[in-house]
Amino acid sequence: MGSHSGTYTSPPQRAVFKGLLFDFDGTLGDSTDAVVKHWHLIGKEIGVDPNVILQTSHGRRSIDVLKILSPEKANWEYIKHMEGLLPKNYGADVVEIPGARDLLDAVVTADVPWAIVTSGTTPLVTGWLDVLKLPIPEHLVVAEDVENGKPDPECYLMGKEKLGLSDKQGEVLVLEDSPAGIAAGKAAGCKVLAVVTSHTVEQVLAAKPDWIVKDLKSVKVVRHSGAGVELEILDALRMD
Repeated sequence: MGSHSGTYTSPPQRAVFKGLLFDFDGTLGDSTDAVVKHWHLIGKEIGVDPNVILQTSHGRRSIDVLKILSPEKANWEYIKHMEGLLPKNYGADVVEIPGARDLLDAVVTADVPWAIVTSGTTPLVTGWLDVLKLPIPEHLVVAEDVENGKPDPECYLMGKEKLGLSDKQGEVLVLEDSPAGIAAGKAAGCKVLAVVTSHTVEQVLAAKPDWIVKDLKSVKVVRHSGAGVELEILDALRMD
């Protein structure tokens, strides 16, 4: 993961939030293998080296990638169709991030307000949730809902609004993996917990999240009350 001097040894910390906003890819599920295969096919179709696409596509909307590389394909009809094929064609290539299922089950059981805020389209995220048999939230914010994708904060501001939590600074926790998503969450006035699943520790650190953990096994629901949901964060990165 690079030359950072930190270790995942911070003592347990507790924090209370009114609601939780989860990114999907890299945070709840890892569809890297599927996405690589997908962009190789798209790259051939549009005549662009797929490795060039993959260098910049993670955490970003397909429409924003294609606006640069193949503007004629940058429309929602095409993108929703091609993203909808990923879970159908590559369902065996997606895996859940460690701890994601237990955390979501605890969130649902405790009736914590939550939503998924993703750079993917509706067919993509609902397809992956169905493949993995993970809980589907009442609220989704997807690529086609916003004018500007991450790192713009629009998506997380919309997520807060859907939960009815758009006022107080830091009352909502964003769970993210990509620097673009971390930046979006911070700009939206949220606290951000980052998982080191898709980027180096240095890249995650540079985005300045509030906590960094290896995966979601480090996040536990303690209780949910009128004050909000109390989370315990274990084994966060501590810089020496």
